[in-house]
Amino acid sequence: MRIETTAVRAARGELPGGWPRSDSGSNERGIPHVPGIDLSTTYGFHSSSSVAESMDALIEGAHAAPNPVYARLHNPTVARFEDALARLEGAEAAVAFASGMAATTAVLLAASGEAASRRPHVIAVRPVYGGTDHLLSAGILGTEVSWVEADKVGEAIRPSTGLVFLETPANPTLELVDIEAVSGQVKSGGAQVGASIPLVVDSTFATPVLQNPINLGADLVLHSATKFLGGHGDVMGGVIACSEVWAARLRQIRMVTGGLLHPLGGYLLHRGLQTLPVRVREQQAHAIVLAERLSAHAAVRSVHFPGFGDSNAELVGRQMRGPGSVLSFRVKGGVSAAASVVERLGLITPAVSLGSVDTLIQAPALLTHRVVEPGDRADSGVSDDLLRLSVGLENIEDVWADLEQALSWSRASAA
Repeated sequence: MRIETTAVRAARGELPGGWPRSDSGSNERGIPHVPGIDLSTTYGFHSSSSVAESMDALIEGAHAAPNPVYARLHNPTVARFEDALARLEGAEAAVAFASGMAATTAVLLAASGEAASRRPHVIAVRPVYGGTDHLLSAGILGTEVSWVEADKVGEAIRPSTGLVFLETPANPTLELVDIEAVSGQVKSGGAQVGASIPLVVDSTFATPVLQNPINLGADLVLHSATKFLGGHGDVMGGVIACSEVWAARLRQIRMVTGGLLHPLGGYLLHRGLQTLPVRVREQQAHAIVLAERLSAHAAVRSVHFPGFGDSNAELVGRQMRGPGSVLSFRVKGGVSAAASVVERLGLITPAVSLGSVDTLIQAPALLTHRVVEPGDRADSGVSDDLLRLSVGLENIEDVWADLEQALSWSRASAA
């Protein structure tokens, strides 16, 4: 099935109430049109031996068991979202968590168990989301990180390397990284040290609509599901698409650490997937218009948007099926001018996060990347005058009118 059909139909077949229909129709039962929400924290049983078998399977990281036993081990509503996301990513499985950072933490913990040392080495490419940068740099989980350019990943691999991490498009500069090229480096470098090293790609900005990293050589695909997958700014979650082998490890970690996605969150995220292709493409069309207009505005120093002068611009079309709907731009006049633009806006919402139906703007150096050391921010292109814009579904002329008046006012004030 094509992606639009998969987005609407995936993981809706096994609904309570007798699906699939019987051919005879003699025992016709009502079939729920919308998947339900299973809020139970525990599940009763009749046979101690059979529930023990279910418990054993779930402890080993099985996708499901005849009896879910306890919501920390399995929840049918969350599993439905996981199955649908895996289908969209072309993965064997997916594992959902309470947030994108909980998902990132689980990946690091899973890699720690596979690394050749108790202090696993992580190779990462900047920029990445500020919370991820901080988690890696601070060594909170006992990891040692090497920050390298994308074309230097292979050179940084050592026997203790347990993970390679990148984000493309990158937050907040929208820089693109060639996933296939990095995957080739990882495989070659791993072979030299006698290890199979997983490549993790944060694909939050692209979504499965525009990019499928597993098809390009990635082992795990990370999404902050809070963003485009939910799409309405009302649910928090994270999800990792991967092989069943990796999924089993991640489920075990989720079970013992408790980083669970609530069933209501699973329901909302599954519902969000159904409109994902429509939302992403419409928002992308708006973002292309704004990027072009911003690049021509006298108050704007530069625009960062996939395909706009990026050294890897050709990846839009080869790796991505479009540039997406997040862009960033530098304002002439420095940090004070950038702040004045944000504060002057009347329609666009000044707020962190992205991928919602409404347009959001924020200064990464002041908010999402504030936990990153100033020198590291600057080195990765996160300047103090950079604003990140997540383009929503409002009428494009209304959004532009708001942006244009704020930019013009800032320029006039600085004159």
